[in-house]
Amino acid sequence: MGGLVGKLHEKVAIVTGGAKGLGAVYSRALAAEGARVVIADIVDGVSLAEEIRKSGGQAIHVTTDVSDEASVQSLVAATLKSFQRIDILVNNAAVYATLAPVKFQDIEVALWDKIMAVNVRGCFLMAKHVAPHMIEQGSGKIINISSGSAYKGQPPLMLHYITSKGAIVSFTRALSRELGEHGICVNTLAPGLILSDSIIKNRDHIEKAQEKVLASRALKRHGYPDDLVGALIFLASSDSDFVTGQTLAVDGGSINT
Repeated sequence: MGGLVGKLHEKVAIVTGGAKGLGAVYSRALAAEGARVVIADIVDGVSLAEEIRKSGGQAIHVTTDVSDEASVQSLVAATLKSFQRIDILVNNAAVYATLAPVKFQDIEVALWDKIMAVNVRGCFLMAKHVAPHMIEQGSGKIINISSGSAYKGQPPLMLHYITSKGAIVSFTRALSRELGEHGICVNTLAPGLILSDSIIKNRDHIEKAQEKVLASRALKRHGYPDDLVGALIFLASSDSDFVTGQTLAVDGGSINT
């Protein structure tokens, strides 16, 4: 079968928004633990898939718009055609890094709807079309990416994004109740402010938030993409087989969940 040997050897993982930013970190981390990774993104993930394969892993890219049901169905079909099963779903695709801070009354309805379509409907559609295959095999791990902002209500001027990430926490709790009888674990990973390449490019996020974020943390340092890897692999692997419906915050102790 090939691939790397690790905690996720020969498992099949879909990572939405997996081509860049934190999604690319998740894709590389899962592959390094032996997973066969499907990079599902609206942007080009071919080069990342090639990078993973050159490192001895297994990966493909499937162009996907998670807000569109037909696109999601095509992704699932392509995954099954290539790897015959789905063991792990990381619902990471979201609109965030490109957003500018804005007062809530100035948020355009079209922008609000776009964020909800990607950040919330996207998770629903992915679960809707992936879960039946997990149910059939009697196992699976669904990891929904939320944010510590859902608990703190900040950074300010980001009501649309924070609302969407609060919805993900409730989505996880409810979905875990429906899928638990089938041996499927559903959990939330909630990063704090992480200095990913996508965030660093948007100085508004860094300059407006980092001072307050650092002050709120028990661990007085910045968060970096590699800080999320251990939690991700825990939730994706058999180490978390008796953990479901939970939120794991990786934010240096800024919030308590």
